[in-house]
Amino acid sequence: MINLIIVSSIETSAQKNENNFDVKGFHLDLRIQVMTPNALKEFATELSKMGMNTLVLEWEGTYPFENHVAISNEYSYTRAEIKDFIAHCKTLNIDVIPLQQTLGHVEYILRNPRYSNLKEDRKDISQLCPMEVADNKELFAELFRDLASTHPSEYIHIGGDETYLLGHDEKCKKKVEEEGKSKLFVDHMKMITELVIAAGKKPVMWADIILKHPEAASELPKETIFVDWNYGWRINHFGDVPELQKKGFTFWGSPSIRSHPDNWYVTDWTTHFKNQKEFIPYAREANYKGIVMTSWSTTGVYGFTWDVNYDVIDMEQIRNTYPLSGFRILIASYADALASKTPIEAKEFVLKYGKSQFGLNENEAQSLSNFIFAKPELITNGKPEKSKNVAQMLADFGKIRNALCAVNPTKNKKEFEHFKLMADLRMHYLDFKEVVEALNSVNFKQSQTTTLVDKLDEILKDAKKLNKRFTKLNKGFLYDSELKNQNELRIQPVKVLYNRLVKIK
Repeated sequence: MINLIIVSSIETSAQKNENNFDVKGFHLDLRIQVMTPNALKEFATELSKMGMNTLVLEWEGTYPFENHVAISNEYSYTRAEIKDFIAHCKTLNIDVIPLQQTLGHVEYILRNPRYSNLKEDRKDISQLCPMEVADNKELFAELFRDLASTHPSEYIHIGGDETYLLGHDEKCKKKVEEEGKSKLFVDHMKMITELVIAAGKKPVMWADIILKHPEAASELPKETIFVDWNYGWRINHFGDVPELQKKGFTFWGSPSIRSHPDNWYVTDWTTHFKNQKEFIPYAREANYKGIVMTSWSTTGVYGFTWDVNYDVIDMEQIRNTYPLSGFRILIASYADALASKTPIEAKEFVLKYGKSQFGLNENEAQSLSNFIFAKPELITNGKPEKSKNVAQMLADFGKIRNALCAVNPTKNKKEFEHFKLMADLRMHYLDFKEVVEALNSVNFKQSQTTTLVDKLDEILKDAKKLNKRFTKLNKGFLYDSELKNQNELRIQPVKVLYNRLVKIK
C-alpha cells in the first residue's frame, strides 16, 4: 500500500545514536477515516521500515469494549482484529500505546444515555464533569483494565487536551473559585494517572492544559509523561516546559502533518515541513525523550442532531482532511528528520523525493514542488484571505494544477494520483465558491439565478467524477461505507445550494 523513501544523507552509527529519541512514534487518529485492518497492518509495516518503534492509537469508538458496548461505533474493530494488529506490530518491534481520552473530547462516550450523568454541560458534550469523581473513577478503571488486557505496552495515553469547559458547571465553578483551575484539572488527572499506574502502566498525557495551569502540577505522579504538541508555533506556546522538567517530569514532543486549517481542499504543506525542520531539532536540544507525529483527520469538534432534552440522535465532524493515504511525502520527511542530524530543507527534500520516488525530471519535480508550496489560502465568510476574488484564486492555482496534472510519473503512480486529486478537489471547491461569491454580491438579481444553477449542475457532474477517483484511490484503505460517507459530506454544500436556487430560477 505504501511505498516510501527516506531521502537523507549517510551518517555514521555514532551520529545516528546521538540523534535518536527513545520513542520514535506516530499517532493514528481513528475518530473518523477509520483504516481497514489490512491497511493498519501495512501502514505499521512501512513505519517500521522507516525506523518507527511506536504507534499511539486513538481508537475512540473503534475499540470494542466488552463491558461498555455503547461506546463502540459502526466502524468498530473486533477484539480479534485488535489483538491481531498488536501481534503484528510486535513482530515489527512497534509498541502500540492506546489513547483513551479521560476529560475532554469524549462526545463519543457522553452521547450515550448510560453516561449522561457525567456531562459537564448538557448541550456541549465534549467534556465530562471532573467533580463526578466516583462515577468517573469507576468508568475509567474498567476502560483501562480492558485496554491493558489487549495492549502489552508499558504506557496508556490518557489524553487530557483542550478541556475548554474547565470550571463550567456550578460544582466546578465553586472549586475553581476556592482552589483554582489547575487544582480542578490536576485532581481529576491525578485520579486518572493513579488508575493507570494501578493497572501496571505509565500515564502519558497531552501537555497543553497543565502548561496553561501549572500551579498544582507537582501533585501528579512523577511517572506521568507529558507530550508537548507544537504544530508550528513559538517554543513554549502553551507554557513553561523547562519549569515542569525541573520538577522531574519527562517530556515527549509532537509535531503534525495534518492539523488546522487543513481540509479537503487545502493543505498547509509549508507549515508542516517547517514544523518538522524547527521542532524536531528543538526537541533534541530540550532533552525530550520521544517524538510522536500526529495526523488529525478532523478537529474533534462536532455538530449534533438533537431530540427532545438534548438527546443525541447523531453527530457529525465539523472539518475533514484528505485521508492519510495522500500524505506519504510528509511521513517520509518525518522519518528523514528523525534519522538526520541536520534540519530538513523542505524544497530540497520535495525535489529529491519527486525524482527518486516518482522518476520525475527536473521540470516535473519542480511542478510537484510548486503544488506543495502553493499558498494555502482559505475563503472565510465568503472572501479570500489575500486574493482579490475567487476568480483570481482559480487563475493562480489553475496554472499550478495544470502543470501538476501534466506530469506522468514512471513509478509509484498511485501515490502521485493523490496529489492530482487534491489539486482537482481544490479547483472544484473554488468553482463552487465562485458561485457562492456571485450569489452573495450586492448586485446579484433573481434573473441571474438560472446561470448559477447551470454552473452548479456542472459542478455536481464534476463531483461524481471526483468521487469515483476518490473511491478508487482509497479503496481498501478506508471502509467502503466510509468512502461513500466522505463523498456525500464533501458534496453536501453544493447540493444544498443547488436545491435552494433551483426553486427560484
